[in-house]
Amino acid sequence: MQKHPCFSVIPAILALALITLSALAGWQVRRAVSVFGPAARTNVTLLIDPGHGGEDGGAVSAAGVPESGINLAIARKCDLLAGLFGVRVELLRTEDVSLAGPEAETLREKKRSDLARRAELVNQTAGGVLLSIHQNSYPDASYSGAQVFYRPTAESEAWAVRTQTLLRDCIDPANRRQAKEVPSDLYLMSHIGCTAILVECGFLSHPEEALRLTEDGYQLQLAAVLTAGFLSSTFDL
Repeated sequence: MQKHPCFSVIPAILALALITLSALAGWQVRRAVSVFGPAARTNVTLLIDPGHGGEDGGAVSAAGVPESGINLAIARKCDLLAGLFGVRVELLRTEDVSLAGPEAETLREKKRSDLARRAELVNQTAGGVLLSIHQNSYPDASYSGAQVFYRPTAESEAWAVRTQTLLRDCIDPANRRQAKEVPSDLYLMSHIGCTAILVECGFLSHPEEALRLTEDGYQLQLAAVLTAGFLSSTFDL
């Protein structure tokens, strides 16, 4: 088997995890995980935000699949993979629910309350860094490919660039998108103070990509790359 550019020899202690991942999703996942750094840092908590949830399903594919469930599926896989490498992980939601408070009544109020609660959870976590998982959509169905956005900090940018590179090298070599600073009006990212990135894993408006994003194996590949991006980045906390 020819080695991919992002494949390298890994420590023996990762062998069991690689065997498990290979059985689940084939050698593409092994290639992604091979870039993992050494032992996980104990001073960092990886906060994973599966975007949307509950009444707010987010973007919806032509087949009627909302992004909220896809986001959660990828987040759960990231949680499992990161756990294999000793990472302390917290998911902002573990079910398809909104985090809005009981005082919120309209959908608009619930969205605002939900985001405020997520920001609160992030800000109260010492040593937390945030990975927010989303899916994209656009009126032109020809657009495809994952893209990473970052809070305007040097560490966030470095993490985003690393993750964007891995997404291209290990999953989608044709993807020429670049990591970009997150828009200033994005509520969650503008109301937290930690290192953070937001990953649009693909376009639900693109028929073929939307189908892949619902597949368990492809979600696992994405999760492996996102986890690799975290473990191979440096956080100065």
